[in-house]
Amino acid sequence: MNPLKTLFHQMDHFAENEAFIWRGQSYSYRWLSSSVELQKSYLNKQGITEGALVTLIADYSPASIAILLALFKLNCIVTLLSPHMSTQLAECLALTEAEYLIGIDANDQVEILKQSAKPDHPYWKELHQRKHSGLVLFSSGSTGKSKAIVHDAIDFMEKHTKPKKQARVIGFLLFDHIGGLNTLFYTLFNGGCFIILDKRDATTVCKAIEEHQADALTTSPTFLTLMLVSKTYEKFNLSSLQVINYGTERMPESTLEQLQTMFPNVRLSQAYGLSEVGVLPIRSESSNSLWFTLDTEICPYRIVHGSLEIKIKTSMLGYLNADSPFTEDGWFITGDAVELHGNRLKILGRKSELINVGGEKVYPAEIENIIQTMPEVEEVAISHRPSALIGNLITARIKLKLPIPEEEFKKKLYEFCEARLPRYKIPRKIMLTESPIHNERFKKMRKQEAI
Repeated sequence: MNPLKTLFHQMDHFAENEAFIWRGQSYSYRWLSSSVELQKSYLNKQGITEGALVTLIADYSPASIAILLALFKLNCIVTLLSPHMSTQLAECLALTEAEYLIGIDANDQVEILKQSAKPDHPYWKELHQRKHSGLVLFSSGSTGKSKAIVHDAIDFMEKHTKPKKQARVIGFLLFDHIGGLNTLFYTLFNGGCFIILDKRDATTVCKAIEEHQADALTTSPTFLTLMLVSKTYEKFNLSSLQVINYGTERMPESTLEQLQTMFPNVRLSQAYGLSEVGVLPIRSESSNSLWFTLDTEICPYRIVHGSLEIKIKTSMLGYLNADSPFTEDGWFITGDAVELHGNRLKILGRKSELINVGGEKVYPAEIENIIQTMPEVEEVAISHRPSALIGNLITARIKLKLPIPEEEFKKKLYEFCEARLPRYKIPRKIMLTESPIHNERFKKMRKQEAI
């Protein structure tokens, strides 16, 4: 059965269940089903018909979820953009050849603007031939320019047709993020409750868990690190929480250890995915381990020159603005360096972030994991700058919990690192900053800085 039909069947089955909570108000699956039909009719009246190319700018809300499902029901090709991406709107519209722009504001009011584009990209033709809806997402751009990623939305949703555990889930990851959509559809396909946040800070998240008795939180290691640093979790009753899923970037081992200590009754589960292929079917070895196994029946893999390559049905059709990352024989090159023991895998970091220091290979996460344990440090990002002598110098951008004289902190940092790291891994250039070292998706920004 078409996954979209399965979803609407499930929504009818769970009609009286809470589908989501927004600003303190509960919305049932019956309401959502009715709203999807109303929005579909409204879209038709605005000229949006079968197969149209639409750009939707929104965060999670009753209107945005209903409109997204209505667009999929119309087999539209939908580009999702969060409001923070509005500065890149003109470029995105031109690239995706959008025929309509739908904006949903903070009050859930909808505005539709017709565009002058005439779509003719081969990907649009392929989706129209399949009579499938499409999904276009933009990569985070944390290590370079954002890529426009085209998915078959039906293939993307198919994995959710297999019943799983019903949950009350915090909707932390963004509406235009592959992990955010995965969380949303997991929740809806299984009749769970998706709890929408007004803001994505530790106080808002912890308050929502307590108030709505959430049992699952899917978020990033950066957010979890900041939550631990702030100790906000101590102010709320989080006893309903059963599982924390973390992904989008490598988890610092120090953060994982602290989480297990602070939340001994919560299962800590690693998620691994990329915007190009979706969230992969992995199983964490345990709550205190970064090792995992990959279901090879769904997702065969191979390791080439230390880098992970995979094949999976949820892979994108391709990029609109970049070269193909697929090999000639159809394997997707993840760009992630991995360690392998038997059938267990561990992500070491992005190959593109590997730093060569005098012939020694260094992954930023190795150093960040150590520096993050300093009592004075709130956030840290490791990068590099060229060195004529040794190839590269390790650089560190650090946000402190409280102001400390720069020279005093640098002395502490060097002493701390010398006791825990080989000399070639110790940062030689330090920049203290008062600005966050993560983007809107709570993903660490390591882009090379001239410091």
